Amino acid sequence: MYRFRWQHLLLIIFFTAWLGGCNPAPAPTTAPAKSPSLPSPQVITTHVPDPKAVAEAYLQAWQKNDYPTMYGLLTSVSKDAISEKKFAEYYEDIAENAALQGVDYAIKSSLVKPHTAQVAYSVTLHSAVVNDITRDTVMNLSLEKGAWRIQWDEALILPELHGGYKLAIDLQVPARGEILDQDGKVIATQTQALSIGLFPAQLDKEKADKLINLLWRVTGLSPSAIRAKINNAPSGWYVPIAEVSADVADKYYKALAGYSGIVLRRYSGRFYYHEGVSPHGVGYVSALQPDEVAEYRRKGYRLDQKIGRMGIERWGEKYLAGKNGGRLYVVDSKGNIVSQLAAGESKPADTIYTTIDRKLQIQAQEAISGFVGAVVVLERDTGRVLALVSSPGFDPNAFESENFNSAALLQQLNNPAKPLLNRATHGLYPPGSIFKIITMAAALESGRFKEDTIYNCGYKFTEIPGLTLHDWTYDHGFPPSGKLNLPEGLMRSCNPYFWHIGLDLYKNYKYNAVAQMARGFGLGSPTGIEIGDEAGQITDPTNEREAVQQAIGQGTTLVTPLQVADYVAAVGNGGTLYVPHIVEKVVSPDGKEIYQFKPEVRGKLPVSPKNLAIIRKGMGLVVSSPRGTAYWRFINFGIPIYGKTGTASTAAGKPHAWFTAFTDAQKEDKPDIAVAVVVEYGGEGADVAAPIVRRVIEDYFYGRPLALYPWEAQIGVTATPKPTGTPPTETPKP
Repeated sequence: MYRFRWQHLLLIIFFTAWLGGCNPAPAPTTAPAKSPSLPSPQVITTHVPDPKAVAEAYLQAWQKNDYPTMYGLLTSVSKDAISEKKFAEYYEDIAENAALQGVDYAIKSSLVKPHTAQVAYSVTLHSAVVNDITRDTVMNLSLEKGAWRIQWDEALILPELHGGYKLAIDLQVPARGEILDQDGKVIATQTQALSIGLFPAQLDKEKADKLINLLWRVTGLSPSAIRAKINNAPSGWYVPIAEVSADVADKYYKALAGYSGIVLRRYSGRFYYHEGVSPHGVGYVSALQPDEVAEYRRKGYRLDQKIGRMGIERWGEKYLAGKNGGRLYVVDSKGNIVSQLAAGESKPADTIYTTIDRKLQIQAQEAISGFVGAVVVLERDTGRVLALVSSPGFDPNAFESENFNSAALLQQLNNPAKPLLNRATHGLYPPGSIFKIITMAAALESGRFKEDTIYNCGYKFTEIPGLTLHDWTYDHGFPPSGKLNLPEGLMRSCNPYFWHIGLDLYKNYKYNAVAQMARGFGLGSPTGIEIGDEAGQITDPTNEREAVQQAIGQGTTLVTPLQVADYVAAVGNGGTLYVPHIVEKVVSPDGKEIYQFKPEVRGKLPVSPKNLAIIRKGMGLVVSSPRGTAYWRFINFGIPIYGKTGTASTAAGKPHAWFTAFTDAQKEDKPDIAVAVVVEYGGEGADVAAPIVRRVIEDYFYGRPLALYPWEAQIGVTATPKPTGTPPTETPKP
């Protein structure tokens, strides 16, 4: 019974609770405290980076040969497999063997997975030798630390290289192009040749004269030049005489071989006629140096190929080398050919015609032989370079390794006179009195001086307090020049007159009037000649002493012989300053002219026609008046000539000798010329440089020298003993 009551009670409690849940209690009069609300949930999505951007960065770096950037984009696994050095070496090897000139690419598509990706792209390799190579390939990438990194494989370059294959090229090299003179006479060519030398100690003395005369006929070298080579050689040494072409060798080989002591060796290679016709202007070729190999292999050159090192050989490399052809192969690690990848045909080289007159060039080389200096001959009215001489010269055949004479000739280049220096274009000299042409132009253009402005040229110049300068007449013990007008001042090369001009312009006109005029004459800047040249130096004076020194071509003023010939030509042709050119034309193998010389105006002299005529008058008096500084050197000279002597002081004591001139013969078959000659430490310009200029002009107009040098017993033969100083019967000239 108690059990039933308890069950009944529990049932009542259950229903009461249930009914309470179905009928909520009335709302309380006071609201309960609110619990703090939670922020709305934010969904953050991490995007997988675009693999195409990484592929793009890699391929762009390849285009720039930026191997460190490329390597930095590789996966850690790839970096473990190949070092950065090996990675760069592999790409360099591909570039060199493919003669790679550039890389183009195009990304086509990409496939992205959570941790890997693929980028499909096409790549085109541009080669200097074979046809373009275009391939489709795939780049695999892995996600590392939230960034895509490239799984490196050789197939990233070309699919054929997968598995560690490399490239190898078999090159076909055309013969190097010829360099000719203006008339088509050969200066440099690729041919069979013969080196000629001898051991003086083995010569039969009774037959020596006959051998020397035979060598004269074979080589064109004078007997005196051959004897000088023999006599100057150390006892027991081998003496290289010359190299001759195959046709000459065939004609004289047996006759030469009959003499004791003679050494004859045939070879094939680059051959320069007459031991170098303007070797500094034409240049030479030599083998690639270790630091050049990578650069030139990428250009498609063979390891044993020679390149131009100076002059036209260097300037015209792209014409003279032609285009190499060949076959590009895929090879395994042992060098075995797997497949041929591409091919390209070689193309013959072009031919370069120079403006050089070969005969005149050789004569000009002989004219200054034995001196250290330069000769430049320009066609006055066009800028053509007819002769470009730097002395001492060198035999460019020395650099042909197949030439038996090479070693001995190269040894001769170890000369304190620096025979490889092109003094005509890169020799920098104080001009001395030849600069007075420019100072005279500045004086006339200022309006402060006229043709009839008189100056009393005495021994001394004392216009600057505390400074006394002496004229050259004082230094040589001759009477002062006296009263001179401006053209006569140039004729006598009166230093006090030009010091006076320099000082007056500095103080009363423009402090840099002379320097500005010099720049207007083309000094202080390169001439623009194809083979390159020095700019020289023209500075603005900062005080009176610098101004007077500049007025006579001393102080800081430096010029090249080419610049001097160029501005003197402009004085002669009416004021046009031409760019000197040494290349006449470039002709392709099929006869088409790729380039043709045209006179190129560099500027106009800032001098009026009237004032130019006054300057020319003064230059004419230099050679035509008995009081002219070069009169004695041009007596009975049949060619109208206008010139200026120069004796430029040097720190070494003995001055440089200068003479520059232009002709005005107006012959239809012989264009007028401008000539500049400098002889280092040669002394007086009138005594050394002027006779050389006369000889060059004689060679040009008459084909041969007519007058003896003051130091010659006969043409080409130096008198014994050599004259020293100035002949006592003649006035030394600045």
